[in-house]
Formats: sequence, C-alpha cells, structure tokens
Amino acid sequence: MNPSDWLDTGCRPPQRLPASVDAALEYLAHALGHPLYCRWTLTALKRGCPSLADAKREHPAVFALLLGHDTAIEYWERGRLRVVPEAAAPSASTVLERVLRQHRRRFRAAAAGEAPDSARLPAVITPDAALLPGGVGAAWLARAGRFANPVALTNTLGVADDAQAVRLFLRERASHSPHTLRAYVSELRRLAAWCRREGLGPFSDLTRQDLIAYRDALQAPCTDDAGKVRRAAPASVSRALAAVSSLFAWWHRTGYLTVNPAEGLAAGRRARLTWTPVRFLPAAALTHCDAVAAGDAPAGVPPVLWMRRRAIWTLYRYGGVRLAELVWHEELALPHVDVDAARQWTLHVLGKGQRLRAIPLPAACLPALRGYRRAVGLPADPPADERLPLIHSERGWALGVSGLYDEVRALFALAATRVPQADRAMRAALERASTHWLRHGYARTLVVDHGVPLPVAQALLGHASVQTTAAYARTGQSEARAFVEGSFPDKA
Repeated sequence: MNPSDWLDTGCRPPQRLPASVDAALEYLAHALGHPLYCRWTLTALKRGCPSLADAKREHPAVFALLLGHDTAIEYWERGRLRVVPEAAAPSASTVLERVLRQHRRRFRAAAAGEAPDSARLPAVITPDAALLPGGVGAAWLARAGRFANPVALTNTLGVADDAQAVRLFLRERASHSPHTLRAYVSELRRLAAWCRREGLGPFSDLTRQDLIAYRDALQAPCTDDAGKVRRAAPASVSRALAAVSSLFAWWHRTGYLTVNPAEGLAAGRRARLTWTPVRFLPAAALTHCDAVAAGDAPAGVPPVLWMRRRAIWTLYRYGGVRLAELVWHEELALPHVDVDAARQWTLHVLGKGQRLRAIPLPAACLPALRGYRRAVGLPADPPADERLPLIHSERGWALGVSGLYDEVRALFALAATRVPQADRAMRAALERASTHWLRHGYARTLVVDHGVPLPVAQALLGHASVQTTAAYARTGQSEARAFVEGSFPDKA
C-alpha cells in the first residue's frame, strides 16, 4: 500500500500521510498517542533505559521475550500492544493498514486527483442518519394527518409530511447533543411502535384522546419474560411524555400543526420539582460489589478483560457520570484524563447540552485504572498529549454505549451470584441495578452522606438545575429524625 494515498481528516486542513511506511507509522503514533510498531533488541532496550532493571520494569513483556530471542516486535492490535518474536509478527505495512482501517472515521483513502483541502471533516451529529425508519416504515411516517397545516403562508416549516417535520425538529432541538438526540429518537420510535400496534398515525393525525391512551399504556403494568409484573418508573413515563409534548409543541409554534393535542400532556416542571430519586443500592451492596471488583477474575474471563471491567466499574462508581458520557468521541478527544504534578487524575467529559465537565477522581479508584492501562500496554498515567479512548474494545477502537452497559451489568450479575442465599433483597437489587444506579449513589454520597454544598454537587453531576441536585437531599423520616437528634442532643 502507498500511505500517501490516505488522508488525515482529523487535522485542519486535512493532509496526506507520509509516503514511506515507517514515516507513516511514526506519524500515526504521534497522532494517536501510543506506539504502533517497534522493533526491539537488547541493545535498543538498553539504549532507552538506564539499566537492565529499569528496562525490565518499563518493558516487562519485551524483556522476557528477548531472553530467548534476538529480536522482538511490539505492535498495536485490537486496542492493545502485543509482543511476539520477529518471525511471528505481521509486517509493518500490514499493521499500518489495520490501524488506518480501524480509524476509518479519521483516516480515509483519497479519491483519484482529490486535493487534501477538499476532504470533509466527519460530522459529530447527524440527525437525519439517526432517524426513524429503524422499526418504523418510511411510508407510514412520510404522510400528513388531519391536523397538519396545508396552508403554505402559515406553515413556516415549508414541509408537507411528518417525516420531514420530524427531521427538522431533531435538527433544531437535538443537533447539539448526541445524548438528547438519542433520547428523542428512542421516545419517538416508541410512540410510532404504539401507533402501529393500535392502527393509528401518523403523528399529525393523533387526537388528544389518542395521546392520553398512549400515556395510560406507558403507565400500565406489564409482564416481562420471567413472568414478573412490572410497572414503568414515573421518571421514565415523564421523560417519554416530555419528548412527545416537545415535538407537538414545536410543530404547533412553527405552524406545521393547526392545533396542539399534547398541550398539558406532561407534568413538566412541576413533576421535576417533586421528583425524588429512588433507584439506589444500599451501602452494603456497593461495598460487596467493590470487593468483587477488587478480587480475582472469574473463570472464563481473560485477565485483561477483567481489568477492563474493573476500570469501567471504577469510572461509573467514583465519577458519577451518565452512561453515554464515557463513550469516546474521536473528533473531540473526549472523555480524557488530566494528571497533575501530584499524579492526581481529573476526568473531563461532555455532558448534556454540550457542557464540558471536570470531575476529580478520588485516589481510591486510581489503582484499578492504572492497572488496566498497564494491561493494554499503556503508561500508568496518561500523558498530556494522549488522544486515546479511556476504554478499548477487543474488536474495534472503543466500546460504545451497549458495551459499557454490558460490562457494568456483568459485574452486578457476578456480585449477585456471590450474595448469601439468605439475603434475597440484596440479590434482587443487584439483578435490577444499572449504571445509572451508580450515578444516583454517587450523588447521594455527595449530598446526603458528606453534605457537599449543592452548587458544588451540581457542577460535579452536570445538572442543568440545582433543583435536580436538591432532590437527592430529600430524606426519609428515619434519616430526618437522626438529623434532628444530632442537632439537639439530650443533655441529660
């Protein structure tokens, strides 16, 4: 392959890679923040380290291999560095091609005669690409109902069917945040699925009675696969209705609808003021999970994957982040970690509303994170110029939302199997728990257990309103009694 046929679209302006394989590998190593292909001999190892003891400590796998072979090759594959004898290693050009294709969002082959400056940078958010036909027939949505406004003079959107109107709504209301976009699309797909089951639709044909029936369906109990009767949490119902109400209100304001059948459907701000988080794990359950995470890998789980699971658990447990906030954004190089002179870590994430947030990580969580980095061939502390995902996947560049969620759920499931048989309540809680339960626990630890000022806790959690943070301060009667007794001790 000719490396100069590839464009780096992650810089401004885009530029071609160097023509030689070695120079291209050096360029990529600097751009990605980790080595890609190194040829080691004992002489080269000694040249980079003051002593053999230092070489053994800094490069243990390379040092061990060189004791039995003249040359070792260290190369990047599937998110980590591997070390093999030279005879068993892939060629440098093969490694280069794999890395380029793995990072195809940033590097791409240039078309014949294409100038580097003409390369388009990848878009961070593409509402049109995310929109509904997954599970929703395009023909079902691409039509107008009885309440759609056919008068061009007052229909400021200038579209004649729901599919185009939904795209414009997502582009205006959700194009700045991948989290908001994901939430809106999920809720609109849920409404569309219900409409199709009931023989209704499209959206602009729904009456107020239809939307009230949808609200009742969301609140109705249902039976899961295990035969248990479950009811949707009030917060989930509120979010679903808020998304639907937002769509219809925006359509009415812009003139696409002649009426707003969803007026008052969601409780809105009043529901948020009375919202109280209830999905918590008891302190004993969290302590139990911490002990399981600190233990040895279970049978059948490779050590490096166990170290990754521990690192993921640690970030959610001690960072209080939302599930999607640990998903790697290559264009923004987020989330990332800063390390100060005292080797203290600060996690930087992109939260709701495209708001950046800095979260100091406590020292208690750093051994697990450093151990994972060493396991994948990275230095214990991230260097200042590193542009790498915090969590790597085995087959790709970084874990997505589902991968991160599955790793946390796997640790919860393992912890549930190690709960004593008599403690059925803890086992049931661990079987239901998710990553957001850890966020609720982090917030409760700050606000209730340690009395962190609400503005500080709000900044750490990334809440838009301090009233949301204050909801964690609402306590039960027993906790309120303990606070009162502590404030007015019995002098007798």
